[in-house]
Amino acid sequence: MIRAKARLLTVLLPMVAGACSTAGNYPSLALRDVERIRGSAQPVAGEAPQPAPEPPPLSADLATRLNGLVKMAREADRQFQANRPAAERAVASAGGIASDSWSTASIALARLETSRSSAMVALADLDGLYVDARTDAPLEETPSAEAIASARDLVDGWVDAQDEVLSSLAARLPG
Repeated sequence: MIRAKARLLTVLLPMVAGACSTAGNYPSLALRDVERIRGSAQPVAGEAPQPAPEPPPLSADLATRLNGLVKMAREADRQFQANRPAAERAVASAGGIASDSWSTASIALARLETSRSSAMVALADLDGLYVDARTDAPLEETPSAEAIASARDLVDGWVDAQDEVLSSLAARLPG
């Protein structure tokens, strides 16, 4: 029974595959005349367009929040930089996997990552604030969005530098 189906399949397969191809004429994919844009729009005479209203200035609450987030990230970077020399020394003197010196280096790297966590929290909050500001005014860059972007870029620079240090140290650690 299975052999009969297999024989039938080998006979039918070329015929089915042949049915999938045709030598027929297909329509052209070139633009047709009706698809071309013609004419132009003319402004309504007599009315001058109204200027867009000015975006609201940066609120005091937002400025305070931004300053707090940047301060939190700056403190996290200060702690990171204070813990960095010890981590570099520990990684440089790390022995084989699971040795005491390797464990000490792993703990030093974990301490660096922990000191970086507050900067990551601040960056996440700044990202959320930026998304909200851009959602509120998607077609223009408001003073709020500009201030948030500036703070976010500053904190992102610190986090990127910390990531590079952590990657470099982790790559030098055995295992």
